[in-house]
Amino acid sequence: MTTVSAASAEALPVERPAHRDGNVLRWLGAYTASMVGDNVYYLALAWAAVRAGSPAQAGLVMAVSALPRALLMLGGGVVADRLGPRRVVIGSDVVRCAAVLGVAALLWLAGPGLWPLAVLALVFGAVDAVFMPAVGALPARVTSRGQLARVQGMRGLAIRFASVVGAPLGGLGVALGGAAAAFGIAGLLIAVSVPLLVSVRVGELPPDDTAGDSTAWRDLVGGLRYIRHHRVLAPLMLAIALGDLGFTGPLNVGLALLADQRGWGASGMGWVLAGFSAGAGAVSLLLTVRGRLPRAGSLAGCSIFVGSAAVGALAYVPNVLGAAGVAMLVGLLTGLSGALCGALLQTQSEPAYLGRVTAVAGLVSLGLAPLGMPLSAAAIGAWGTGPVFVASAAVCALGGVVALAAPALRRAELPH
Repeated sequence: MTTVSAASAEALPVERPAHRDGNVLRWLGAYTASMVGDNVYYLALAWAAVRAGSPAQAGLVMAVSALPRALLMLGGGVVADRLGPRRVVIGSDVVRCAAVLGVAALLWLAGPGLWPLAVLALVFGAVDAVFMPAVGALPARVTSRGQLARVQGMRGLAIRFASVVGAPLGGLGVALGGAAAAFGIAGLLIAVSVPLLVSVRVGELPPDDTAGDSTAWRDLVGGLRYIRHHRVLAPLMLAIALGDLGFTGPLNVGLALLADQRGWGASGMGWVLAGFSAGAGAVSLLLTVRGRLPRAGSLAGCSIFVGSAAVGALAYVPNVLGAAGVAMLVGLLTGLSGALCGALLQTQSEPAYLGRVTAVAGLVSLGLAPLGMPLSAAAIGAWGTGPVFVASAAVCALGGVVALAAPALRRAELPH
């Protein structure tokens, strides 16, 4: 399957490692700045919403962005494929920056209010629907296929860095100048990504892939049909859906309830989450250094399956130290499977379909998987943490079974 044009191959040297490629590093700098800005934004939004209304109203504001993101995500994939991912990411960052800075100015001049926060969340969610598929499709256009696993590792390190730096930076902004200052910091960080993205070179699609006068609806249907009939992508999407559905509930709401029942408190939960982040970060570093792991399909399936056992075991660990160790194992295995699945999505997809493929994967993770959180909370209230963690682990394990049972996916390799 041909996934890059001859022109792309000439523009993007195959032999240069991604971590030494200035083009990739400019993309990584833009992505990191944008992700740190996102983390600051979410903290500022939560703080401002709590100060402006009741807890229920604050929760509603925080949830507003999820609806347009879920409804528009597939269409966003079509937009990314039609206009090109770099153009879409630049436009999205400009809109997000303007919206955040506008609300920062409004809060600075008029004080807190729920309606501008709700509008901001709504705009952010709608823009995310096109931003996220484009972000997922961009790496394949800035480097060679053989470097995509390394780029996934670099992207994972950027995400971990953003989560570590973003929250304290947002807290500092709130402490110095309230939510308006924090929003201002978020907007400026997002703005930093724009000139970096403008300087990034991207490989062009082959003319045959971009030609045609089809409508957006036909493009959307064509993308879904492409995934459904693909021998690797179809089972890979199902494996991702099952893995995320079984993983999200226990590691979010379930962990908070477990920490409360065990008497670990917020600090204990923080240590467990730190263990998970350390494991995921270590895998990202490994992929950044190694660049490629053999037998990617079977390794991803095994990682999902073994990681599910670690998720189930987490509910039966009696102390914080042991739970942090198990969480580190969960981070290692889920981080490995996530990075490999992401790299396989990138390398198995035709470039002209990457935006739509990324949109479907994002919808699965951000649309279906979060449904497990309220279900997990209700189930834990009825049956306790142990049985629910085990049931969730079983769902997650099904994802590994699907990956290992599909011959084409099991034998899938990352390019050299």
